[in-house]
Amino acid sequence: MSAMDAVAGDAVPRTAEGSVSPGTGPRRILAVFNPAAGRNRRPRFNRIAAALKDQGCSVTVVETTAPGHAETIAREVSSDEFDVIAAAGGDGTVNEIVNGLRGKSIALGLIPLGTANVLADEIGLKRTDAMIARTLGRGGIRAIHVGTVNGRRFVMMAGAGFDANVVNGVSLALKRKLGPLAYVWQAGREAFLGSPARCAAIIDGVTHQTSSAVVCNGRRYGGPFIAAPAASLAEDRFHVVLMPGRGWFHTARYGVALMLGRISRLHDVRLVAGREVRIEGVVGRPVQADGDIVAYLPAQIAVDPEPVRLVFPV
Repeated sequence: MSAMDAVAGDAVPRTAEGSVSPGTGPRRILAVFNPAAGRNRRPRFNRIAAALKDQGCSVTVVETTAPGHAETIAREVSSDEFDVIAAAGGDGTVNEIVNGLRGKSIALGLIPLGTANVLADEIGLKRTDAMIARTLGRGGIRAIHVGTVNGRRFVMMAGAGFDANVVNGVSLALKRKLGPLAYVWQAGREAFLGSPARCAAIIDGVTHQTSSAVVCNGRRYGGPFIAAPAASLAEDRFHVVLMPGRGWFHTARYGVALMLGRISRLHDVRLVAGREVRIEGVVGRPVQADGDIVAYLPAQIAVDPEPVRLVFPV
């Protein structure tokens, strides 16, 4: 780890449970900056870090150097040194840090810089420098539930079927060049050239046949799009979106409905709530979580018994 910057600050008063008391003093923030997340990210990150220092917060910055590095940083950081660890990147950076924070009382903060940051959209974090800095420095901290896929944590969603095939096939070079449009391109290719296979989603012991299953921990999928209107990070259960249709026609229909916030209203789409989900199908097919491939079928998905403490907007 190479520290880019560090500014001394006062310690933050804590409650008996070890949580940071919002508004009672400057926070000690470890910002984990992913330079590969999104484009033109460094100047904005520097402005946000400067705004935090102006609030009196101490800011220590560590830059990631490879995939998995953010998780290592979070795993090695001490709860006695920092109050908040801020994920300065996209969904992948957030996911890594959440996995590294197991057993720690440090709160997770967000500096959305990546291709997508669905968690930031979910909690209503406005993407202005001032709001991001204000939230990190003064926002309230609440516990949220997260899920696990074959033991690995995820925050917003996990999926098998069409969406996992898209994530698995998207070009990293194209993603860096086009951003979210890279997924649109790959989705079109997958719709016409892919070979979808049916799978079974076993939700709290009840089997549902489908072609694609998206296990939603919150309402949003892929950014601002509402996939599961009744899902909540505060609830210890998932809302599973089951899409049985295959082929380019159904794929286009689901995609348009998702962008319009109406996928849950389609006659052939089912939303089923549950705490434990097992997805079975062609062994070895990919499973995505928070926008990255994290496992392969069969997949066991469950609510993690340990919540994550998250900084919410003021």
